[in-house]
Amino acid sequence: MKANRVKYALTGAFLALLAGCSSKPTDRGQQYIDGKLDQPLGLVNQPNAKGRPVNGRDFGDQVRQIQSASSGLYGRNTGTYSAIENWLMSGGDTRQLRQFGLNAYQMEGTDNYGNVQFTGYYTPVVEARYTRQGEFQYPIYRMPPRRSGQKLPSRASIYSGGLDDRYVIAYSNSLIDNFMMDVQGSGYVDFGDGRPLRFFGYGGKNGWAYHSIGKELIDRGEVKREDMSMQAIRQWAQTHSPEEVRALLETNQSFVFFKPEEYVPVRGASAVPLIAKASVASDRSLIPAGTALLAEVPQLNEKGKFNGKYEMRLMVALDVGGAIKGQHFDIYQGVGPDAAHLAGFYNHYGRVWVLKAAPGAGQPLFSTAQSGNNGSLLLGSN
Repeated sequence: MKANRVKYALTGAFLALLAGCSSKPTDRGQQYIDGKLDQPLGLVNQPNAKGRPVNGRDFGDQVRQIQSASSGLYGRNTGTYSAIENWLMSGGDTRQLRQFGLNAYQMEGTDNYGNVQFTGYYTPVVEARYTRQGEFQYPIYRMPPRRSGQKLPSRASIYSGGLDDRYVIAYSNSLIDNFMMDVQGSGYVDFGDGRPLRFFGYGGKNGWAYHSIGKELIDRGEVKREDMSMQAIRQWAQTHSPEEVRALLETNQSFVFFKPEEYVPVRGASAVPLIAKASVASDRSLIPAGTALLAEVPQLNEKGKFNGKYEMRLMVALDVGGAIKGQHFDIYQGVGPDAAHLAGFYNHYGRVWVLKAAPGAGQPLFSTAQSGNNGSLLLGSN
């Protein structure tokens, strides 16, 4: 079942806030070895990168999920997927892509030096109960009916009881957990009764403008700009009163509603089950659904800092996000706290190449059916 996700991508909202101060920063994995690039996607003979993809098996699993869930998406990209799998079976050497009929198009990045932004998202698991009891006092709501031309209540109003209890679908034991599921757009709920986890898919939003609570904490001087992450927000919440946490969350008047479903795989906007670290959310006006990507992803240490090393990964664009625009990908990290840990830290940069089975002369990289207005875009070489 499709889990429609209009995700706010909390980490993605920090783009302007977390950029370095120097003209060519390197603290978040930025590098400048390819010179200045002058187009969004440029054909290169071979990527200027060393190493082989570390996740060939996961990429294969993701392709099989596409084949099973979306015959149309698979059909439009089957030539590329097959060529990549043949390339992987022969060693996955980036110098040999052309020998397997693959073209590599380098992305120019957010700074025209090839530094593409990476953030991360995950699927949380929230503890909850069907009725209000003990520590389980924080309602999770389904979408109420919306009257034409009228906004639904704001977050502050909802927290004050502005919605009828008949729209409550669960009570959690943590307002900040509710908010994090709100940010991710979906999550699993554990009702503590031994039954399988329930999936709470995206059910809609109240229509109020989104405001970053990370930006709010930075502007207040309570968290340093360079230290901002989802972990930093959680740590702040743990050291402040419930009233202070609620007041912070109410600065973001936007609110997400959910719809309970049976336990299902996490699916992106393409209705394809997502494989952790082998799928990304993209801006579809630039990178259509089903596009295969070769990415040089910066590695982080246990504190979320770039350790100076990269790893090559193959990923597929299968999701979207409200904050994912242009030269920016949100990497799906998986389910639960370990995935949350990684997703909370990622706001880094790496190089990315779009891989595509070599088309005939004069043919566009993407068809009109794939990329709408950009379908006729012809990309040159560099």
